[in-house]
Amino acid sequence: MATDFWASSHYTRWIVDRATLKQARADDSAYVPEPEYLDFLTIYFANLITKLGKKLQFRQRVVATATVFFRRFYLKNSYCETDPYLVISACCYVAAKAEESPVHIKNVVTESRSVFGQAPYNVKHFPSDNSKLAEMEFYLVDDLECDLVVFHPYRTLLALCKKDSSMSPGGGNSDMPSQEAEAGELGTGIGAEDGPRFWGTGEGKLELSEVALQTAWFIINDTYRSELCLLYPPHLIAITAIYLTLVLHTPTQNSIAHLLPHSSAFNSDIPIASESPQATPQPRRSSRSSDPSSKQTQQDPISFLADLNVSLSTISTIAQEIISMYSLWNRYKEDPTAEETRNSNMGPSMGSGSPASHTSQAGVGQRSGSTPLGNTPGSVGEGGTDDSANQPTNPWPFGQGRVVTAMFLSSMLNSMREARMSDMAHPSSGRPVVVNRMLERTG
Repeated sequence: MATDFWASSHYTRWIVDRATLKQARADDSAYVPEPEYLDFLTIYFANLITKLGKKLQFRQRVVATATVFFRRFYLKNSYCETDPYLVISACCYVAAKAEESPVHIKNVVTESRSVFGQAPYNVKHFPSDNSKLAEMEFYLVDDLECDLVVFHPYRTLLALCKKDSSMSPGGGNSDMPSQEAEAGELGTGIGAEDGPRFWGTGEGKLELSEVALQTAWFIINDTYRSELCLLYPPHLIAITAIYLTLVLHTPTQNSIAHLLPHSSAFNSDIPIASESPQATPQPRRSSRSSDPSSKQTQQDPISFLADLNVSLSTISTIAQEIISMYSLWNRYKEDPTAEETRNSNMGPSMGSGSPASHTSQAGVGQRSGSTPLGNTPGSVGEGGTDDSANQPTNPWPFGQGRVVTAMFLSSMLNSMREARMSDMAHPSSGRPVVVNRMLERTG
């Protein structure tokens, strides 16, 4: 694996801007009821890749690589001109090879038919012939330009943070070897001798509790439900995950509250020191302690982040995009209710041969409440359970809006492809249209 991220194809060819992403979705945007649904599709496809990866017993790193392959492929292709389900299977198949965890092509086809054929996806025409997936593999690798090395934020997270044994139960460090194995090789692409050049000269690693470190890991997992992996280098995403953990994870926030002069602005449960006449004022962060050992025990996360040689405004921008993704995700439902199922069965009303109507609201309903940011949706532990549904209502105006179901998106995808194929078969100019090779294969 390449050890220098800055010289890799990931950095030189696969970090794009928003204009490129918008251009990549230009054809699809003409066939969706609302442009917002394209953002929901990114969550929908990422969930599908995760489900298939779980069936195939993939490590999280393999699932992340498959998701990146899927995003890269659709920089050059449209949803309405291809079969995204077959592309997902091919991405998982190729990612398993790239991450040295290969699976048999027959197993991928069998599990794909099982996952995609059940509700709410109801894909009835997934090919059972292994040769179709093998053919799709060549199309995929061709569009990826054989760039199969992907750098992930996990290694940067472990390079910058360590588990605070004093804050962890039993003071053990048993999970670190498994996390390091999951993170893979030096994912940052920065050697130990080059660290100060890119990260500054901050001394030591940021100490986080085991739960906080796991939360940051989960936030990185969740970012693959957006297109951040195409927009920003992985080390910036990792630093943003650390920042969000410090700000939004309540136990971590409380543990560092004495270091933040205005921490009560984030958590109203923490009393303001100046309001109590008996309270002892906290020292400024710039104050130097006479106790040499206090520098090790009182670690300032703000100074740690400030010492990193990265743009904090960029970190703030990425954080806003992650929060926006959670807001969308909070409105997405994988398993619809009976009423939503009836609405979704109506299907989106899209006219063939014309862009989609903006009046279509099938499969969309109103949902109250939202998931607290401290317990982000989809932060799944080793047991594979998602506890976000049991969390209290978020007091912030977050995630409010119409609910979009997986069944609705599945129906919308079918309508998009039908409308696109109709347009290509009967163009307004009357001239014959060159049929996309993927349409030939999936038609």
